[in-house]
Amino acid sequence: METEGKVIKCKAAVAWEPGKALSIEEVEVAPPKAHEVRIKIVASGVCHTDWTFLYEVGKTMNPQPFPLVLGHEGAGVVESVGPGVTKMSKGDKVITLVVPQCGKCERCMSPKTNLCTKNWEQTQQCVLADGTSRITCKNQQVHQFIGISTFSEYTVVPEDNVTKIHPDAPLDKVCLLGCGVSTGYGAAVNTGNVESGSTCAVFGLGAVGLAAVMGCKAAGATRIIAVDINPDKLEIAKTFGATEFVNPKDHNKPIQEVLRELTNGGVDFAIECVGNVGVMRAAVEACSPAGGVCVMVGWTRTGELTLVSEDILLGKTLKGSYFGGWKSVEAVPKLVQDYMSGKLLLDEFVTHNLTLDLVNHAFDLMITGKSIRTVINM
Repeated sequence: METEGKVIKCKAAVAWEPGKALSIEEVEVAPPKAHEVRIKIVASGVCHTDWTFLYEVGKTMNPQPFPLVLGHEGAGVVESVGPGVTKMSKGDKVITLVVPQCGKCERCMSPKTNLCTKNWEQTQQCVLADGTSRITCKNQQVHQFIGISTFSEYTVVPEDNVTKIHPDAPLDKVCLLGCGVSTGYGAAVNTGNVESGSTCAVFGLGAVGLAAVMGCKAAGATRIIAVDINPDKLEIAKTFGATEFVNPKDHNKPIQEVLRELTNGGVDFAIECVGNVGVMRAAVEACSPAGGVCVMVGWTRTGELTLVSEDILLGKTLKGSYFGGWKSVEAVPKLVQDYMSGKLLLDEFVTHNLTLDLVNHAFDLMITGKSIRTVINM
C-alpha cells in the first residue's frame, strides 16, 4: 500500500518514564513536514548515550521529556520527503546524523567546528523544527531523541540530520557511522590530529574507544596503549590496532602514573572515551608535558572536571571532540566508501544482532561489558 502522505502505524520502543525498561508499542508516525524526511529504519546501533538518557536522567542529569523514543545511530531507506527537500528522494539509502550540517550557518562555514546550529536547540529538546514530534502513541505526543528516534520502524528526521549513502552499503553495518565509530575515529584523525610515530593512550574500549584506537593506527601512531578495566577487551583492542593493553586494576598506583612510567614521561596523545571526570583528569595527567594533547570524547553531564593549572600552563592541550569533528553530511558518505573499500573496520564492532523486541537485552549486554555494539535489525 502506498504510504506517502499518510500516517504510518508501526512498532517502536517507547520510554514512558525515566529508569524504566523500554516498552514495545504501536505508534503513529506522521508524514514529513517541510524540510523533513520520513525513513524506514532498517538497522540501529545501541549507543551508551541512549542508556544514559533513560537510566541517569533525573538522577545526575537534567530532566528530559518523556515519553520518548530513543535511538540515534540508524540507517534506512527514504520512504518519503517533505516539501523543499532536494538532497534525497524516495528509495535512497541514508544514515541519520546526531550533528546536522546545513552548509549555510556561520559554524558550517567555519573550518574550526562541526557544530551546525540548524534546529540545534529544538532537537536537543527532543522535538523537530516546529517544536513538536512526528510520533504519537496512545493519543499523546512521543518525543524524538535528539530529533531522530531510530528505535522505531519509521521515523521523521530534519533533512540536515540525514545523509545519502552508496546504494550498495550494508545498512546493518554502516549504521554505526551515525554516531559511535565516527566519533571515536574522528577524535584521533581530526580533533587530536594524531601524528605518525607518536605514542597514544586510549581510555575506555567500548565502540567509541576502539574506533579511536583504529584512528590512531590509521594516523601512523607507533605505540597505542589501550586502557580498560575489563580484561576481556585485550584481544579486540589488538584487532583495531592496539600495541599494548593496560588494566588499571592490575596496578596499585594511579593509571596516569603507570602510563608516564611506561612512556618515559607521558604520552603524546590521550583520548578519553569513558565519560567520567576522574578518567578525564587521569588522561590529561598521562600526557607528556612537552606538548601532550588530551582529547575528551566521553559524554557526561555529571561532576566537574578539576585540573592542576600547571599541567596546562607548561604546554599540555585539552580538546573536546563532538562527533569526531566531522562535517556530518559531507563526511559520513566518504566514511561509508572507506568501509566498502576496506580502509575502515565496521563488522568487527558488531558483537550482537537483535530484533527490536530485545532492545532492553541490548542495554544489559552493553552495561555488563558483554558487547561492543549491538545492532537492532528492524
